[in-house]
Amino acid sequence: MPTSSRGAAPAAVPVLDIGGSHVTAAAVDPVAVRVIPGSRQRLPLSPDADPPLFLTALAAAAAGLAGRRLHPVWGIALPGPFDYAAGVARYRGVGKFDALDGFPVGEHLTRLLPPGARPLFLNDAHAFALGAWHTSPDRPARMAALTLGTGVGSAFLDAGRIVTESPEVPPEGRADLLTIDGDPLEERVSTRAVTARYAALTGRVPAGWRELTSAAAAGEGAAREVVDTALSALGGALAPWLSAFKATTLVVGGSVAASWPTVGPPLTAGLTAHDEGPATVHVVPRTDGEDAALVGAAVRALREG
Repeated sequence: MPTSSRGAAPAAVPVLDIGGSHVTAAAVDPVAVRVIPGSRQRLPLSPDADPPLFLTALAAAAAGLAGRRLHPVWGIALPGPFDYAAGVARYRGVGKFDALDGFPVGEHLTRLLPPGARPLFLNDAHAFALGAWHTSPDRPARMAALTLGTGVGSAFLDAGRIVTESPEVPPEGRADLLTIDGDPLEERVSTRAVTARYAALTGRVPAGWRELTSAAAAGEGAAREVVDTALSALGGALAPWLSAFKATTLVVGGSVAASWPTVGPPLTAGLTAHDEGPATVHVVPRTDGEDAALVGAAVRALREG
């Protein structure tokens, strides 16, 4: 991004990353393509928050950027279902933010941001993928990305651009819309699915992926079976699409990626075992998912702002 006629540094890009339990605000340096040290503020956010509490948390996080010279467009990454163009929440029956269903987040948030600022919303998996691509040392021509946590997020990038409409990618570019043996993918791979499977095997409901992967790493048979079955099935479902897209790199983020020594092998095995899978694909775990999402949100804001 060019400097001004007076040689001033370009304005930092303000971004928010909204998850099911937090909101993080940061300023991104558009030249160095990184989060500016000291600008990050992470605050708790309840998945049961009603609109006033949700907006209060976002405004409090955004207030941490006060006093900086900021780009007018705020990149805001958050999970779906969400009408990103209209800025309207569409959460219903997904276990988080249900109280926001139908709420015009963009309209109300604009009033809380600095004068002249406007929010630009994007899917959190797209933000992660854009950030991962822009901070990759080689920036592959064809790259796919997965975020594994409560559910499965995905993105397909052609030369750093998100592809959602093409016969080479799943419907809407969304891996979560795929099926495994006739079942919706997230009925096999999501937190809800794996905890239910483990409970059926043991009679005990685990806290989530973190507990399962820890138990699997420690050698517990039931946990190992649940983790391996879910991740290998995900790899098998994704393999033909990676091949069709001619992806050379698959970047994996999300909270589950923190347990890569446990989840990486079955995912990779599922990718390579499929008859229609890619001949070769470089699978790269990213444990700096929040940084990648913040950078990706900034990249999108600069492109469209």
